[in-house]
Amino acid sequence: MSDGVKIVAKNNKAFHDYSIEERYETGIELAGTEVKSIRLGNVNLKDSFCLIKDGEVSVLGMHISPYEKGNIFNKDPRRTRRLLMHKREIMRLFGRIKQDGYSLIPLSIYFRGPRVKLEIGLAKGKKLYDKRESAARRDAKREMDRVMKTRGR
Repeated sequence: MSDGVKIVAKNNKAFHDYSIEERYETGIELAGTEVKSIRLGNVNLKDSFCLIKDGEVSVLGMHISPYEKGNIFNKDPRRTRRLLMHKREIMRLFGRIKQDGYSLIPLSIYFRGPRVKLEIGLAKGKKLYDKRESAARRDAKREMDRVMKTRGR
């Protein structure tokens, strides 16, 4: 990938359940064994979300499996982890979340050089009919691509 970015995990469920309006890159406060476990790809973002409390952003529900050689240094796999953002960004996000229906959802976790980064999105929940509509749009595009491919021969 370009400029040293290596994606470790994506939260595909977030794109199904939410419409993402803005994206932010944040740092994440981790223990050493957690970084090693992430490097091996042992991370799950499904059902995770972010909270803003006391001027700090933290991610809850993110599962990082214990590092097999970590023994006593391993932390709780589902512990709350602090995200690193500028105070101004946090306050702006806090104002947006107070609005109706907005939430912060982790979208992907990746390495940018030696650092672990978490991409979070300002998201608004989709209704059932929105999910059906996006699925129908995706299926129609897939069908058009298939027809174009067969006619192109």
